[in-house]
Amino acid sequence: MFAYVVRRVVTGIVMLFVMSAVTYLLFFSGGADPARFTCGKNCTPELIEQNRRALGYDKPVVAQYADFVKGVFVGREFPDDPALKKTAPQTIAKCPAPCLGYSPLMNDNVTSILMSKLPVTASLAFAAFIMWMVLGVSGGVIAALRKGRFTDRALVGTSLVFYAFPTFFVGLTLYIYVAIKWQLTPVPVYTPFSESPASWLMGLVLPGLTLALFFMAAYVRLTRAFVIESMGEDYIRTAVAKGLPKRKILLKHTMRAALTPIATIAGLDLGGLLAGAIVTETVFNYDGLGKLAVQASTTFDLPVDVGIVIVAAFFVITANIIVDVLYAFIDPRVRLG
Repeated sequence: MFAYVVRRVVTGIVMLFVMSAVTYLLFFSGGADPARFTCGKNCTPELIEQNRRALGYDKPVVAQYADFVKGVFVGREFPDDPALKKTAPQTIAKCPAPCLGYSPLMNDNVTSILMSKLPVTASLAFAAFIMWMVLGVSGGVIAALRKGRFTDRALVGTSLVFYAFPTFFVGLTLYIYVAIKWQLTPVPVYTPFSESPASWLMGLVLPGLTLALFFMAAYVRLTRAFVIESMGEDYIRTAVAKGLPKRKILLKHTMRAALTPIATIAGLDLGGLLAGAIVTETVFNYDGLGKLAVQASTTFDLPVDVGIVIVAAFFVITANIIVDVLYAFIDPRVRLG
């Protein structure tokens, strides 16, 4: 088991390194001068050249990436060129490890910017995850056990309706009618958990439900299909023939086989959602990673864009490793793979 986990972790680290290299090269070697986007509309040729040297954009792209990797492990300063420090000894910024770069447009380290937005996105992602897993998996199991009946058709049909609606439509509908017109819930406003746990939880109900309804619709159908498939296996028929209780057959045998593919999809969905729910955060004006990604793309803030992509990849790869480990507990046969 230990060797299995080590192999997955090493593979994840290699994937993250390759992804970061490709991302950095794509953003900073695309032909456009990144220094042009470091001072907004007030750029002058002199200021552009000064920023190019201070941020290290005058170096080859490979050397820039080497400095970036160095900053992740040991931190860096801007400027970090010894020759430049002699002529202009003033330090623009000190970026401790893990340093993902410096954003001159926001006048802050990329790591600090992302960490200030991460609690909002993480709260929203986990709230939605709990909702869609509970409602989606339980709905799928009920639909499978009532296969061909009215309950089955109602659950599958309702899930298709929610799946067909775009996220912004569901979010705006909940925001306008549930929060503003009918006042069933307070108007969603993010409150840090440390300030008020109750306000934090209430602020996540509608945006979390917006995401959960979309994912829940898919998980109802997936769970239904996997449970029905598992119920047709020979070992299930053998358990029924032995006279085992239906509850034990469902929980111990059927669900164990059905949860394996569901765990894979759930882990990847959660990992991707931790990178930011762009539409939902924009609709509810939640200042998370999704909203930051839109802002950085609009202003061509390349260091922040690169940081968001790398953080997103980290969450997806980490979720994939966790899912692989859970696989080994759900089905020990995968340890041999």
